[in-house]
Amino acid sequence: MKWRGRRQSSNIEDRRGERSRGMSFRSARSGRRIRLPRGGRTSGGALGLIVVAFIVMIALGIDPRQLLEGSIPTGPSDGLSTQRPVDNAAEDELASFVGVVVQETEDVWGKIFADNGLNYDPPGVVLFTSQTRSACGAADARTGPFYCPGDQKVYIDLSFYDQLRRQFGAPGDFAQAYVLAHEIGHHVQQLTGELPEFNQARARLSTEEANQWSIRVELQADCYAGVWAAYAGQANLLERGDIEEALNAADSIGDDTLQKRMQGFAVPKTFNHGTSAQRKRWFDRGFQEGNPGACDTFAAQNP
Repeated sequence: MKWRGRRQSSNIEDRRGERSRGMSFRSARSGRRIRLPRGGRTSGGALGLIVVAFIVMIALGIDPRQLLEGSIPTGPSDGLSTQRPVDNAAEDELASFVGVVVQETEDVWGKIFADNGLNYDPPGVVLFTSQTRSACGAADARTGPFYCPGDQKVYIDLSFYDQLRRQFGAPGDFAQAYVLAHEIGHHVQQLTGELPEFNQARARLSTEEANQWSIRVELQADCYAGVWAAYAGQANLLERGDIEEALNAADSIGDDTLQKRMQGFAVPKTFNHGTSAQRKRWFDRGFQEGNPGACDTFAAQNP
């Protein structure tokens, strides 16, 4: 991805080593449903999208829906190795990369919302080391990047990107961008009402029903990440192999792939993010269509 020298978002909180640039939390809004466009791909223009993505939570044996309820398990994990520290120079470069990707998502979603007469209020993005606090409880590096609807912020320990490459076999900067864009896709869902509706409905659903709904939530966030990638292509930010990196990352974190890696077999009724094939398909759909209206996973008979 051609990211160097581009603007960085001002909505980044750097809490690495608890070097906070502000710890105040925004209150969650009501989640009034917003309708996004359903027409063809929006034309170019200045470009400057992974909740609940929780890429590694399933590998930890953690129910990702717990975060939506406002809590994050912080106990020891057998599923993943301890986070390996990243040297300062490399980590600072990653922080700059995150800042650029976040700015690009702000430009894209700001334009999409504005084209529909709406205002896009971007999420905060918190960089932290090992553990910090969030409105959803303690944010722990072992859970991977996540979106907290309670304060409308994305949380990420940058050492996760090394883990993405080493343990999940998904190298490349656009694999990293996909993870971030997926999480910001959950923020879009918070603004449009999908996440609040899911949270309200879960209490009356069985575990299997809630899992099925959760899959649709996650696949839509993948599709929204593909929409962002389409705009990145229009802005000439993509390099050869970038989309393949994102698709490889989506393939590496499907429920079936993760469960087979962890326990040697998959249990479909426990899936709550989607299979590798589903995640790749919906990212690619967003990328090919370049239109969030093509991401209605809730209307699809077989997402």
